[in-house]
Amino acid sequence: MTTGAKKLVCGVVFILLTASTNVADALPEGFNYDETKVPKYRLPEALLKEIDVQIWEKERRPQILSLFEKNVYGKAPGKPAGMTFEVTSVDKQALGSIAIRKEVSVYFTGDKSGPKMDMLIYLPENQSGPVPIFLALNFHGNHSIHKDPGITLSNQWVINSDKLGVKNNNASEVARGAKQSRWPVEKIVARGYGLATICCGDIDPDFDDGFKNGVHPLFYKKGQTKPAPDQWGTIAAWAWGLSRAIDYFETDDDIDQKRVAVFGHSRLGKTSLWAGATDERFAIVISNDSGCGGAALSRRRFGETVKRINTNFPHWFCDNFKKYNDNEDELPVDQHMLVALIAPRPVYIASAQDDLWADPRGEFLSAKGADSVYRLLGTDGLGVDDMPELNKSVMSTIGYHIRSGGHDVTDYDWQQFLNFADIHLYRKIN
Repeated sequence: MTTGAKKLVCGVVFILLTASTNVADALPEGFNYDETKVPKYRLPEALLKEIDVQIWEKERRPQILSLFEKNVYGKAPGKPAGMTFEVTSVDKQALGSIAIRKEVSVYFTGDKSGPKMDMLIYLPENQSGPVPIFLALNFHGNHSIHKDPGITLSNQWVINSDKLGVKNNNASEVARGAKQSRWPVEKIVARGYGLATICCGDIDPDFDDGFKNGVHPLFYKKGQTKPAPDQWGTIAAWAWGLSRAIDYFETDDDIDQKRVAVFGHSRLGKTSLWAGATDERFAIVISNDSGCGGAALSRRRFGETVKRINTNFPHWFCDNFKKYNDNEDELPVDQHMLVALIAPRPVYIASAQDDLWADPRGEFLSAKGADSVYRLLGTDGLGVDDMPELNKSVMSTIGYHIRSGGHDVTDYDWQQFLNFADIHLYRKIN
């Protein structure tokens, strides 16, 4: 995909794109990828008249959070009373002696035969105290992020993939390190950060099974067989699992639980935003190519739409979200308000030039729409009015970039995330 002329639309510079044949073929037909065909819309206001910091914190923020719970993601339970942790392995000379590798099992009920999630943690070997850490879910099992032979092969549900040798949702050695291009572990630990990751399928398998597997049944009331229309879907369950990881961090003296950056790509980018909105223990929130139901404005109906996402992935959101299929203007919220819920904590939104399905401009406009809340709370907000040039980063309290390329996590993305963490984690704490 090549960059064409720039056009000023509604006060924001939008980069007009000319798709190559390959990119165009990859985009589902019947959806809008033309900026001139975006319908007129009016966003609900995050800030109401005569609002101050106290009113935001005590009234407006809880109201917006409740609207998202009821209409989009569903309400999740809190920390389970019987949850326990077990460190299952430690290697203090991992990755050629530059890192400490830990593996931790989180048993949601305390029953080792019951549901659990397995967490892989890398920490800098030369740490002199608790270190800040990036926390992220992965799609294909912890063993897929690096070729390190010491990573335990997952024995839980993973996405089927002929390329990765996964059949009947059982992991295989073929997948070891298969996704390492998205996980620059050595670079992360060299910068002084830890990395913790969990396979999303440990928390809730990513398919529409009527919520019979995963963590949902643990919280059903007597006679209940599925979540109520305003109760958690899979994305909220994944976000809930990320919060349980912080519960573990609070018990580990090697990890600074006050400096946790939650990161996610694609559907897991939607998850990281919701996790950051619902759990204020996350110090930084990072979303990469999260699109509809993530950072992109629903009312733009550009690329993936509410109807499409609810039809193809009916388990991701709460059932009430389906009321807004082809009915986005009736939503009492939009995604700029999700970003605003994270304020005043730093948030970074990353887009990709070729990823029209995720609506890069809609992602930027969400960041811009959250700016007023960030400024109310005493930060510099987004700090720019116009969408930045390709491969140019905004590093204000709301960070943003649009890079060349498609739907992926690249070295360029991670370089920006690490730079953003250097600025905001260390400035905030030190």
